[in-house]
Amino acid sequence: MLNNKPLDKLRIFSLKGIQMRTFHITWLMFFVCFFGWFGLAPLMPTIRADLGLSKSQIGNIIIASVSSTIIARLIIGRLCDTWGPRKTAVRLLIFGSIPVFLVGLAHDYTTFLIFRLAIGTIGASFVITQFHTSMMFAPNIKGTANAVTGGWGNLGGGITNMVMPLIFAAIVGMGYSAGISWRLAMIVPGLMMIGVAILYHKYTKDTPNGNYDEIGYNGAKRKTDWKILKDWRIWALMMAYAMCFGMEITFDNVASLHFVDTYHLSQSSAGLWAGVFGLMNLFARALGGFVSDRVGAKQGMRGKGILLALVLVAEGFGLLLFAGAPSLGLAIAAMLGFALFLKMANGATYGIVPFINQENVGLVSGIVGAGGNLGGMLFGFLFKSENISYEQAFTYIGYAVIATGFIVLLTRFSKQTANISVPAHAKPVLAD
Repeated sequence: MLNNKPLDKLRIFSLKGIQMRTFHITWLMFFVCFFGWFGLAPLMPTIRADLGLSKSQIGNIIIASVSSTIIARLIIGRLCDTWGPRKTAVRLLIFGSIPVFLVGLAHDYTTFLIFRLAIGTIGASFVITQFHTSMMFAPNIKGTANAVTGGWGNLGGGITNMVMPLIFAAIVGMGYSAGISWRLAMIVPGLMMIGVAILYHKYTKDTPNGNYDEIGYNGAKRKTDWKILKDWRIWALMMAYAMCFGMEITFDNVASLHFVDTYHLSQSSAGLWAGVFGLMNLFARALGGFVSDRVGAKQGMRGKGILLALVLVAEGFGLLLFAGAPSLGLAIAAMLGFALFLKMANGATYGIVPFINQENVGLVSGIVGAGGNLGGMLFGFLFKSENISYEQAFTYIGYAVIATGFIVLLTRFSKQTANISVPAHAKPVLAD
């Protein structure tokens, strides 16, 4: 018998049923998008030399790589509500692969900046992942499922830091120059995106009941409830996500350069340590969502909010330790510490998001998700400045994260929130 209801258990090693197939394909989609989004980051020492980039120009490139995602996430959130996550994902993958393939045509700062801006739009894939997972799982497990798909997708940021320097080195080994090799290396993530677009189209559905057109749902006829913008909880979550995911994508962008310039590592070694930061997503974001679900079951939304505040404060102190680390060993230890709490904060944030307004899940996910990129964009201005060192930038961000943790602590998330222990057989959001 077809199970067309949201699952109340996360069968992590299963591909049985449309819910689990969608679960695995949607995190894989975000993973390859992350790979394309940050494929250039570990190669920046080479690109910097090839294009003759200054610190200020690199800062502008970092800002461009995350700023375009802000608008894209708001748009993608609405498209998930109207087109459905399946069509939205396939189109984003196909069109997003174009600048990934073509960035190798850039031969100066301006053209590279434009391509980096265009590539940033694929970061909106995160909203699709969170929206689609929310459709496939019941409220009691939704936070954990969202955290796992988000975390495993974010893993792309760690893997690309490790793998892209190896792909680059392999191409150099074939006899190509460094200036040609980084360009050819970007063909790999472009091909990965096309492959996953095919999987997404063939093996997923919008809801457990079927695609929007199969179940007679027409989201285009439903007007967006813009009154939700008056809900302070959404803005508090947006700020929180700016401090955790915003810091994550910033670190993905600057880690290799920081390790090369501060600790004099090779590009490959710097990419390895930057990759270790990303590998924490294998479990840390899922841990944040899992703990959020357990705390929520006992203490409701208030408990979820306190958990988020605590991990944000811990992340901030970890950043302060990292900024002041006098040696590579201590820097790595501090990095692992703040990475754990940062990624738990990511999961804890989206352990709350699906319950804020269940009639506008896509829009809320898009707004909060855009907050992550807004944070990354603002942090980019710190790393752009010729008068602020990377160590000082990390310090300022650490204080900002701690302050945001206290703001979250004072926010009441229980207002107008549906019971988070809704039975597993609850009707899927948006399904008829």
